[in-house]
Amino acid sequence: MEYDEKLALFRQTRLNPFDRGEEEDGPQGGKTPPLHEARPELFPGTRTHSSDRTMDLGLAEDHFSRPMGSIVAPDIEQLKMAIEECKKLILELPEHSERQKDTVVKLIHLRLKLQELKDPEEDEPNLRILLEHRFTKEKSKSVKQTCDKCSAIIWGLIQTWYTCTGCYYRCHSKCMNLITKPCVKSKVSHQSAYELSICPEIGLDRQDYRCAECRTPISLRGVPTEARQCDYTGQYYCSTCHWNDIAIVPARVIHNWEFESRKVCRSSMRYLTLMISRPVLKLKEINPLLFNFVEELVEIRKLRQDILLMKPYFITCKEAMEARLLLQLQERQHFVENDDMYSLQDLIDISSGRLSCSLTEIHTTFAKHIKLDCERCQAKGFVCELCKEGDILFPFDSHTSVCYDCSAVFHRDCYYDNSTTCPRCARMTERKQDEEPVVRVA
Repeated sequence: MEYDEKLALFRQTRLNPFDRGEEEDGPQGGKTPPLHEARPELFPGTRTHSSDRTMDLGLAEDHFSRPMGSIVAPDIEQLKMAIEECKKLILELPEHSERQKDTVVKLIHLRLKLQELKDPEEDEPNLRILLEHRFTKEKSKSVKQTCDKCSAIIWGLIQTWYTCTGCYYRCHSKCMNLITKPCVKSKVSHQSAYELSICPEIGLDRQDYRCAECRTPISLRGVPTEARQCDYTGQYYCSTCHWNDIAIVPARVIHNWEFESRKVCRSSMRYLTLMISRPVLKLKEINPLLFNFVEELVEIRKLRQDILLMKPYFITCKEAMEARLLLQLQERQHFVENDDMYSLQDLIDISSGRLSCSLTEIHTTFAKHIKLDCERCQAKGFVCELCKEGDILFPFDSHTSVCYDCSAVFHRDCYYDNSTTCPRCARMTERKQDEEPVVRVA
């Protein structure tokens, strides 16, 4: 039939790479020529021997076998020796010195690297240490993220990706060896301070027309790469290091009480995110005039001072310890330690009014326990020794004054109207004089 003849001719003129070239009977009973002779012009370098005509598909090499143990073993032995040397060095260095702290950090990294090398069964380790980053393999397949190294999308269903547990730096597994940026959390641990100058620009020419981080050539015209300024550092970055992220800049808050978000680079964004809850701003030293213009700051300072005066009552009260009243301030632990340190998040909440509402509520709860609910705390109150009238006084009451020497509490009007010294201080001074031994002169 005409169709069978055309089909046989088509099969004769096509080369099957998996055919060994054995001769077989054609459709008309004859023998077809060997497949390598069908169209020699397509494969001029093909040999005549059937064993040499097999297409090389790369299956002869063993691409899937793991490296021999002799390759990994020296690395493990070297890491063990380095760990022992670090232990000896830590004991020899001065205690609490910066060098000793850095050596402890190095010891932790070496142990994590040793743990990673001891697990040869996984193609992709769950934990990787690089430039002080502590990368963990992500198991989320549905969330679409962006790689901080190549700026490409991370497709969790088909790609392996890692996240730094310290600074939340995300990247593909293939981009791990290309990372040049150290972990921002190490900077936060060693240098917990803000840049307090507003956009300290030095000029693109001082940067040699290069990105301040990766040193890629940049220009304001966008050739070869657009120069983008970070409002926090004042320096210029390329589009790979600066994604036009926005954040509140601490310097503008402290000096201008301005909370408008500004464009910052990626490293500044991560640094500000990690620092936002750290109480490192001492406002009365950085900008004491701010309290004259922002009434909310004065109110918060007074509430914090009262809470510090309430703290001794709670520490010595069994009921307060069982009720864990001080844990209401666990998110702002510095509020029960001092009254002059603020975090950037504190200032943001003061501006929005959230902190004033929550802190007033906590202040009311604390005062209610001391003055109404707990008899033990009520027994630690004071009676004004100047007028000897009125209710029991507490140091955090708004109409009282406290003696700086003996911490006795008086009515404010009585304390400032009285020209004599504090009665309690006078008694204590007299008692000390009576206890001193009389020195006889021979």
